[in-house]
Amino acid sequence: TMAWWGEAMAWNYGVWNTQFPDSARATLARLGPTPAARASRARTPRERDYLQTVEVLYGTATKAHRDTAYATAAARLSQKYPQDDEAKLFYALAVLGLNQGVRDVPTYERALAIAMDVFRRHPDHPGASHYVIHASDDPAHATVGLEAARALAKSSPAAEHAQHMTSHTFLALGMWDDVVAANERATHADSAMPPMPGMRRYFCGHANSWLDYGYLSQGRVAAAASLLQQCQAIAARVGDRTRAEDTDPDNSLFFSAVAMWSRYLFDTEQWSSTQAQWEPAVGSAPGPRRTYSFARAFAAARRGDLAVARAGLTALQTANRDAKARVADAHDGSPETVEDEKRANILDLELQAAIQSAEGKHDEAIGLLRQATVIEDGMAYAFGPPNVDKPSHELLGEELLVLKRGSEARTEFEWALKRTPRRPLALRGLALSNEAAGRPAEATAAWRELVDVWHTADATLPGVVDARRRVAR
Repeated sequence: TMAWWGEAMAWNYGVWNTQFPDSARATLARLGPTPAARASRARTPRERDYLQTVEVLYGTATKAHRDTAYATAAARLSQKYPQDDEAKLFYALAVLGLNQGVRDVPTYERALAIAMDVFRRHPDHPGASHYVIHASDDPAHATVGLEAARALAKSSPAAEHAQHMTSHTFLALGMWDDVVAANERATHADSAMPPMPGMRRYFCGHANSWLDYGYLSQGRVAAAASLLQQCQAIAARVGDRTRAEDTDPDNSLFFSAVAMWSRYLFDTEQWSSTQAQWEPAVGSAPGPRRTYSFARAFAAARRGDLAVARAGLTALQTANRDAKARVADAHDGSPETVEDEKRANILDLELQAAIQSAEGKHDEAIGLLRQATVIEDGMAYAFGPPNVDKPSHELLGEELLVLKRGSEARTEFEWALKRTPRRPLALRGLALSNEAAGRPAEATAAWRELVDVWHTADATLPGVVDARRRVAR
């Protein structure tokens, strides 16, 4: 009975707001044609109670209603069997699943307390450490999950996802060496494990995308470029056939490569490089079209190619309209969709600002970027690399520095670092703005932290040379 329960549970990915209820119901139907028939197969009251919770999860209501009812059922199960740590952990996971794709801090804190209760008693329990990490992987809570991240790395050495999972905590704290080490372990574990029948190996995707961002944050541009080029080559062969309509780049090989490329341009600022001229067959899916159009046009604006920049703005706005129309057709007003629309609006404003700046209209650019920061401040924190490839406070700070408004710029970089701790470009901006504002001690402290972040950086990276020279002075 519990084997059928387990297979049905495996069709629910609550933290990712993804569920396959038809497949789960088909699994349960093989155990018995009705809930009553299935319950009769249970050998103990406890098995029957576990089975009842999964019946609630795959009932007939909407997903959001079923998720809520399931969390309530999981709570009852854990209360009925107070010595059952597995019931507690499934309750924690059910609470995490209430998010509907968008972080809800009070709800995550509830899940954290439940999972932490088990973790404190059983630090080697992979489920306990895993759920503690998921519930705390934002800058305000990540220090609470640091012990769990270290524990999960030890308890699950051969599990690709577990090794990657530790980097959720490290990235939220700006611990770039640990981010890279975790995802290198993850990709090694994945490549060392033979794929099961019917499955294929994904080289691009979640762990490699985070690894590439980690390399960029360390200043290891050559390593980031090499990884990106491998993903681009794979994406060119397979096209965008894997969940192309999804707004999450990790669900598509092609979209993953586009997202990695976009971050590479923004974090290296190589606006005139060969990479900046990449022209893949983007296709019709709004997600990769939006990201590609934005990054290519932004790079063009930075190098003064305004014709390409304006054409890119038109392409971005078309992709945004198409995405909005598809959502309207699907009657999808979920929190995840609302957040995606906010991101689309930020990209539009940032690109308009880049064009205005290139035209010398800096005050207009600053006005647009202030609108973008208001929208981004209203977005829930999403774990991982920034969900806006060029964070709006960081970009506004850079624009203010152009006008030598150091004190204002300093405020923006401080806000940026709250959301993206120890992000190199935000640290650089903080150092420069402190210099411009006449705060030499604070500037030196920021330069020192940047040099520490870049302690393994490519020696030829211009920013590294400059930061080290300033600290030495």
